[in-house]
Amino acid sequence: MAIYSYKTEPLLDFTDPLVLKKYEEGLKVVEGYLGETYPLIINGEFVETNNVYTSVNPAKHSEVIGKVHQASIKNAEDAMNAALTAFETWRKVKASIRADVLFKAAAIIRKRKYEFSALMTKEAGKPWPEADADTAEAIDFLEYYGRQMLALEETDKKILSRRNMERNEFKYIPLGVAAVITPWNFPLAILAGMTSAAVVAGNTVLLKPAITTQVIGYKFMEVLHEAGLPKGVVNFIPGDGPEIGEYMVDHPKTRFISFTGSKTVGQLIYHNASKVNEGQIWLKRVIAEMGGKDAILVDNDADLELAAESIVKATFGFSGQKCSACSRAIIHEDVYDEVLANVIKQTKELTIGDPSNYKNFMGPLTDQKAYDKVSSYIEIGKTEGNLVVGGDGSDKEGWFINPTIFADCAHDARIMTEEIFGPVLAITKVKSFEEGIKVANNTIYGLTGAVISRNREHLEMAREDFHVGNLYFNRKCTGAIVGYQPFGGFNMSGTDSKAGGPDYLQLHMQAKTVSEML
Repeated sequence: MAIYSYKTEPLLDFTDPLVLKKYEEGLKVVEGYLGETYPLIINGEFVETNNVYTSVNPAKHSEVIGKVHQASIKNAEDAMNAALTAFETWRKVKASIRADVLFKAAAIIRKRKYEFSALMTKEAGKPWPEADADTAEAIDFLEYYGRQMLALEETDKKILSRRNMERNEFKYIPLGVAAVITPWNFPLAILAGMTSAAVVAGNTVLLKPAITTQVIGYKFMEVLHEAGLPKGVVNFIPGDGPEIGEYMVDHPKTRFISFTGSKTVGQLIYHNASKVNEGQIWLKRVIAEMGGKDAILVDNDADLELAAESIVKATFGFSGQKCSACSRAIIHEDVYDEVLANVIKQTKELTIGDPSNYKNFMGPLTDQKAYDKVSSYIEIGKTEGNLVVGGDGSDKEGWFINPTIFADCAHDARIMTEEIFGPVLAITKVKSFEEGIKVANNTIYGLTGAVISRNREHLEMAREDFHVGNLYFNRKCTGAIVGYQPFGGFNMSGTDSKAGGPDYLQLHMQAKTVSEML
């Protein structure tokens, strides 16, 4: 297999005044098109409907980001027909040409980096460094999957012949039409990654972005068009999840579903996709990432400053709205008080407010539904632990909840085992490292985790027994890098599909062997 070089997109240096100036300019670019209306895109054509969703700034309800037409079942059927037609030609396009579309898309986003990041600050409520990382990851996905496809194309050319008997070929072929259902918390990176993986593998796509970040999805469609993607290969059909999402999943012509989102929705998709509907001649494949209840485990031989810093950054970055976010800190009793005091101190120093202001470390939650859910868990936490920081918020102007910490939690408390998806941390005490591993595994999820320790025996024990898809030693449990830390989890965290990894594209294809007698 040929080896194609890959280099991650560098993050911005926000200590550089020029970078700060360019980001401000990016915000002005976005402010210049606030309130515009965006259509569906089906077979390359703009389609308007009678139903329009208004996207607002989660930090400032009164600011309208854009108005997006919403798809009906009829629109979704039109999109399916367009995708089926486009598949007949797109599947035969050389892999190198499909990869080139991704490389061009990456270059376009790189040129519009500050605009895309600023748009995420406005529509998704992402602070500047978080938005920049999202944009960089989108570029990384495009570059990485393009190069992975080139490598697979070389594999296709490998001849497995038996001398003087037969000529054998082994190759990967695309599956068909994909239902791609993307999340709001990484509205560019994950959307770009899921869509581009399906496309570069030769499939066509029905793309349904998360409802609160549909403008970002539309702007990505602009990039694909400029990069030369043929009409009908990706069809943009934002709409109601229970209606459009279920239609896409249930359709007999849908070949596979690529989903990132909640456990509840992921389970429903997995269940519905397992049914063979009339006219369906295959078993649908599901690629799913569904969330986590991630823990950082600190033993009694750890760098305690590093432990506190890792816990705070992994918990409260992007207001805890990451499936990889730390929501549990499991601390050895010998160092519990010292680490807890430091975590409290660092958390109280965090700034919270409109992320359009670079000085704010934390921004808002995504919408009223998220605000209400997190608020309800805070009330539960007040009955299960000792509230030491936060516990309050306001939805008057934006959906803000202050960073919240509950100490002295029972190992089996609800806030220790259930996904909250907000800036809420539950801390518990353990008597030994072995007990800490048991507590870390005491959840239905298995996405990310971290161990802070200088003890090699403990690290090796965790390497074997800490049951998560992405395990980190002596660092925070967020921030997987495309191509270096393939991302995906166990149990109810999903299908462990490992986005940004060497075997991810094969999930979007099927293998075919052709033998010819000589």
